[in-house]
Amino acid sequence: MDEEDLLGPVDVVAPSLLGCWVVTDRPEGRVALRLTEVEAYSGEGQDPASHAHRGPTPRAEIMFGPPGRLYVYFSYGVHWCANVVVGPEGRGSAVLMRAGEVVVGEELARSRRRAARTARDLARGPARLTQTLGIGPDDRGAELLDPESPVRLHRGPQPAAVSAGPRVGISQATDLPWRFWETGAPSVSVFRAGGRPRPRAAGQDGAP
Repeated sequence: MDEEDLLGPVDVVAPSLLGCWVVTDRPEGRVALRLTEVEAYSGEGQDPASHAHRGPTPRAEIMFGPPGRLYVYFSYGVHWCANVVVGPEGRGSAVLMRAGEVVVGEELARSRRRAARTARDLARGPARLTQTLGIGPDDRGAELLDPESPVRLHRGPQPAAVSAGPRVGISQATDLPWRFWETGAPSVSVFRAGGRPRPRAAGQDGAP
């Protein structure tokens, strides 16, 4: 995978990431998962649920590129979420990694997610995904396309079928069908319409 794969409109790039592998290398070992669910967030003024809707603020400036970087943020003061920055530099778009299935390092993943009852629950939701991969604030800005990076994104086979629908846990722009998932994948997170009331206009906060 290279930057050109990430340069299209966010709602086109997002479903193309389904089936890709996200790999983390830590001192305790490697975990890799295959993405089964993602959400698109645009910075082009059409998406008030996006952190980039108001422009390159200190929090959201990383969303404005270059593509292939990792945008990590703290959601609701509870958990970390991870996004792939996409689109041409300056556009401010990113794809939230919502769910995946572990394909390498399940034992290590289970040690990080002791509450998970089954393998499908290890990365079922954006908070669980970052916990499983060991992603946190120190990974903000990681170069996902760099083979030497501790967090990497690799192209994988596309799923046989992809579904689309409303995004989860937001209170604005709820009509956009910008959540994409592998049809029938057991690791896809449970849909909950609407988000928690917040004083800020921007959302981009997934349910745990």
